[in-house]
Amino acid sequence: MDPSSAQQGCARFRVPTCALSRECRQRGGNGPGGGRPWCLPLADRVLLVAVYYRTNLTMRQLAPLFGVSPATVCRVIQRLRPLLAIEPATRPDDAMDRLWIVDGTLIPVRDRKTGASSRNYRFSANVQVIIDADTKLVIAGARPVPGTTADAKAWRDSGPAAVCEGVTVPADGAYINTGLVVPHHRRPGRDLLPGEEEGNAEHRRVRARVEHAFARMKHYKILRGCRRLGNGLPHAVQAVAHMDNPALAA
Repeated sequence: MDPSSAQQGCARFRVPTCALSRECRQRGGNGPGGGRPWCLPLADRVLLVAVYYRTNLTMRQLAPLFGVSPATVCRVIQRLRPLLAIEPATRPDDAMDRLWIVDGTLIPVRDRKTGASSRNYRFSANVQVIIDADTKLVIAGARPVPGTTADAKAWRDSGPAAVCEGVTVPADGAYINTGLVVPHHRRPGRDLLPGEEEGNAEHRRVRARVEHAFARMKHYKILRGCRRLGNGLPHAVQAVAHMDNPALAA
């Protein structure tokens, strides 16, 4: 299969490679120059990384698709993966009018420094993701923490809490005492009041959007079993969000 066939395959999966190529070029994707030139143009290199994230193929499997060596595939991924990451989230000016949703998801990994044997019976990392409730776009993906980390601790330790100051952020019952909007809980000897039951139902309806975002992001198979070490997982999460957001907004 040549790059043009791979391009057609990615078109079915709504990967916006043209827009990604422009952004990579603006971020210095062609490099400072003066060294050995790449054997693939920038558009094909961006497509290679997009196919890698979408299919989670190995370097040896990707190499013949693009007519290059496995070592070149590795270098392309190492070079472009930080450039494809979503822009770091900042606190919005109209924070009081925003509604964001946060939740954590477990992603199987092989990096023993990042993951831990967790409740899904796999070696996984806990990644906190924030989405906009109105547009359903991913705002930010936090640094991964071991999969045994509770969501409340992961929220405090992985960094996104500072971005959400002043923003209304619903979350599930695992985020008690974090300052987020959580559902009402039953207490010993007291049932939920009728208004609290209705509030919990509305809370579940709104918070379900982040679960839909996880399902959409995990169409990219890199998030079903990440083999990358070091910064590979956070770059993968942020790149998947960067590739999926324009397709959702279209």
